[in-house]
Formats: sequence, structure tokens, C-alpha cells
Amino acid sequence: MGSGTKLALLSAIWVVGLLASGLHPFDRATWWMEVAPVLIVLPLLWAMRRRFVPTDLALILIGVHGLILMLGGAYSYARVPAGYWVQDWLDLARNPYDRLGHFAQGFVPALVFREGLVRRGSLVRGGLLTALVLACCLAVSATYELIEFGAAMALGQGADEFLGTQGDPWDTQWDMLMCLIGAVTALATLSRVHDRQIAGITAR
Repeated sequence: MGSGTKLALLSAIWVVGLLASGLHPFDRATWWMEVAPVLIVLPLLWAMRRRFVPTDLALILIGVHGLILMLGGAYSYARVPAGYWVQDWLDLARNPYDRLGHFAQGFVPALVFREGLVRRGSLVRGGLLTALVLACCLAVSATYELIEFGAAMALGQGADEFLGTQGDPWDTQWDMLMCLIGAVTALATLSRVHDRQIAGITAR
């Protein structure tokens, strides 16, 4: 399957997901804010398709992350049904779907940043690459928390669904920690597979 076909397939899946999640979202403004990364990333992927073709691993992870965002946008993160099931199963105090979202916020960008730094930045594998990837992921997380802060200041109580704090005063810190855990997990478990796929692309 060619890169254009793969990107077209991802686009089709995301369009269906956007239509499904945006049909009757819990809160329309929250939906727009939650799916905004999808609406930004998809045009970028098409614009860069000739200069930078992502590995299959990166493209699959990007696709899954987009679906996680759409599901969170449809229900708001604090109300995703799957999160309630996990909450009941593990006897948690809150719906953990937001934690999953921030785990993915580290897990997926870690491989994307790693790929960019290796293929475009010509960095060798090692401690410096790992440190830069983790720093980039935490920078993304911090930026997102600042966006949430701006939304809270601008919208007041109307930002509650977007923030998804569920009454936790340490929600921001937990969000960034989950992002870091996600990034470390991705690097620890997928780096070898990722390297093989990068080698396959650069050898063409």
C-alpha cells in the first residue's frame, strides 16, 4: 500500500470519526477544542506527504490518538462511558479517560518527535535523543495546559468540560506526569521496531 493510500485511509477513518463524534456532542464548544489537533494535523500530513512520509508505526499511532481525541470530544473526557467502566472495575474515585488521553499525549508524540529528530535532524540513537524527545513531549503537555488555563480564564465555568479536572486540584500535574509516563513507555517498548521502520524508509 502506497503512502498516499495509507494517508487517504487515515483521512477516511478520521472523517467518519469526526462526523460520528460531532453529531450530538455533550458540549459543542468543548468538542471543537478537543478535536482541534485533528483538524490541524490532517492538513499538515497532506501538505508534507511528499517531503516526509511517516513510518507505518507513527501513522497508526497518530490515527489512534486522533480517535481518542474525538471520543473525548463527543462525551467530554469526564463522561466517556469506557472510562466509567474502568472506574467501576478498578474502584477509582474518578473517570480515568482523561488520564488515558494525556498518556497518549506523550506516547504518540514521543515516536513522532523521535522520527523527526532521527530522519530530519540526523541525531544518533542515545541519551541525547531520548532527552530531547522527552523534553519535546513535556513542552507539548505544558503548552496544552497553558491553553487550558487560557480557556479557563476566558470562559470561566464554561471551561469545566474542557478542563476535565473532576475536582482534582492536582489535575495539571497529573496530566503532565501521565504525558511523561506515556513518552517513556513508548521509547522503552517501541524504539527497536521504530528503528527498523525508519531504516526501511531511509534505505529506499
